[in-house]
Amino acid sequence: MSRRRSNRVRNSKAVTAPAPAPVTIIDDCEEDEFLNHRTCWKHIAALNARGSKPKLTEEELEVYKSIAPCFYEDFKRRERSSRRFKCKYLVSKLRKKLSSNTFIVYLEELWRGLSDEKKNSFVFLDCLWFTMYKSDPRVRSSVFKSIKKKQIFSKKYVFLPIVYWSHWTLLIFCNFGEKLDSETGNTCMLFLDSLETTKSCKELEADIRRFVLDLYRIEGRTEDKSLVDEIELIVPKVPQQTNDVECGSFVLYYIQRFMEDAPENCIAEDYSSFMNEDWFSHEDLDEFCNKLDSLGTIRC
Repeated sequence: MSRRRSNRVRNSKAVTAPAPAPVTIIDDCEEDEFLNHRTCWKHIAALNARGSKPKLTEEELEVYKSIAPCFYEDFKRRERSSRRFKCKYLVSKLRKKLSSNTFIVYLEELWRGLSDEKKNSFVFLDCLWFTMYKSDPRVRSSVFKSIKKKQIFSKKYVFLPIVYWSHWTLLIFCNFGEKLDSETGNTCMLFLDSLETTKSCKELEADIRRFVLDLYRIEGRTEDKSLVDEIELIVPKVPQQTNDVECGSFVLYYIQRFMEDAPENCIAEDYSSFMNEDWFSHEDLDEFCNKLDSLGTIRC
């Protein structure tokens, strides 16, 4: 305790009422609960017992007791509210560049709201698996081991969020369970990019096709490599971001809207009927972000 503070304590003693009877300072304030007494003498006592600095004397602590009595047990307390309060200075994480951890937490929150019927048709892959596959061949076996558990060939649509070059995009595998040599097959891939000027699809296409071929091989599929290489990769026109940080939020909303709008049975030509530049407005995106953020999954 500094000399100046010590002097203030001694000076305050002169103007207080007669000191109360001596008490045991720490016995009724457990060390792990002293934070509950932040505004009273027990907080000072607990810190004094834990600290390595010169200790206060019992006389000085008695002064604190007389000028800062404890009212903690005198008032009813309730649990901290889980409500979120809007503040004009608070920026949601959905308005910032999303980290992979934050993205997956929001995506899992979306998934919890799906019906069982939807969950039978859709599945998502971890947003880091493609990056790990592309960047480090040594971990590919573990990546595909994890993907195998997702049973993607039994799903109608598979979402693969991709974060590369600090930019989020979305790859959707459609009807991968169908045979590629079938004349009525509707297997295709959709690549959704909220910043088309980056030409991410063109840069990643070779790695995407290599990744897909390995998916077929690891699942024991017998399709010829040439058929896998011919799976159509479609880059539909979709709403575009207006700044350099909202790509992650766009990908989350692409997923949400696709699950709402995609028909039960769809061929490649049908996707343009609902996926276009006017698919949704920026106001729709704002409403989605506000609703997702209000769930309180992530504390900003």
